[in-house]
Amino acid sequence: MFDPESLLNPHLRDMEEYVPIQPFEVLSQELGLSPQQLVKLDANENPFGPPPAVLAALAEYPYYHIYPDPEQRALRQAVAQAYRVPFESVAMGSGADELLDCIGRLFLSPVDSILNLPPTFGMYSFSAQLAGAAVQQVWRRSDFSVDMDAVEEAVVRSQAQTDSRVKIVFATSPNNPSGTWFPDEDLQRLLDLPVLVILDEAYVDFALQKSRMDWVARFPNLIVLRTFSKAMGLAGLRLGFGIFPEWFMPYFWKCKQPYNVNVAAYVAGLASLQQMHAVQDIVRKIREARVSLLDDLAHIRYLEGYPSEANFVLCRVLGREARAMWRELRDQGILLRYYNRLGLADCIRISIGRPEQMARLMEALHSMQKE
Repeated sequence: MFDPESLLNPHLRDMEEYVPIQPFEVLSQELGLSPQQLVKLDANENPFGPPPAVLAALAEYPYYHIYPDPEQRALRQAVAQAYRVPFESVAMGSGADELLDCIGRLFLSPVDSILNLPPTFGMYSFSAQLAGAAVQQVWRRSDFSVDMDAVEEAVVRSQAQTDSRVKIVFATSPNNPSGTWFPDEDLQRLLDLPVLVILDEAYVDFALQKSRMDWVARFPNLIVLRTFSKAMGLAGLRLGFGIFPEWFMPYFWKCKQPYNVNVAAYVAGLASLQQMHAVQDIVRKIREARVSLLDDLAHIRYLEGYPSEANFVLCRVLGREARAMWRELRDQGILLRYYNRLGLADCIRISIGRPEQMARLMEALHSMQKE
């Protein structure tokens, strides 16, 4: 009997699916708590949301029944002006995840591989595997810095192979989930290799160092990805952008879906770029809260907080069972990200929340310290 499942691409049969954070409404029902009772610190969202002027722009826009501009021209021009990059190098996506997917489809096949620097964001390996490519790993050191000697060795070694040759190296700055900055000198070493380098700067607004978007004009093998999800507070609308080298753009226009950015995201993105002063005020609050959180964690004997340049802090749980701690907080409606995999054993990640949310978290952590 004919089995239509046999028509599936073979590389997809045993592929591990990407597991996202549970939706807000599902968690609310599961825990028996109203959304207002939840302290959601598990997904690195901006707890303040977008500036009021952005919400007003969304409410006032009259043309949601009309298809959006497939080239997002006004939004790309606004990005170019805000970040002082060439208009022709800017591409928009339905979140940076869509751009990752497009890059994978353009460059990767089942005889190729990417080089991943775990522990890091899971979408890099996910997108590569969707394209059928292999994922080679160079694990970070115990302080989450990148072993650049090992990276160079892995790339050089792969160039001699007829298959699984490394085509793309993914770097993240600040890294998720560690909050670690990727230094200029390490980025320069990556760019000297015969690979495409994807620098994901989703959290760069929260760092004290500056973006490397301007490097794209000097290095034809560099792509920098950015998002409106974090500092701009638009995670639910799915809007990201990339700064790409000039030679790449004709291929991008062939690859992307025509109406990939919806009208609401387009309107919100334009309004956000007109409210950069308000966005920077929010970023400043989050940076200050990050410093306070690290100071407060120093008084919690069972948590070791790692330095962070992002809107979250990674902690290792010491002397107690991390999953039990995470679940106890979850039962109280305090939602953190729990990890128990290679490189992240017994770790939790705390996203920066509003002052009242952080106060409730610290009250719970101090209470657990008395147990």
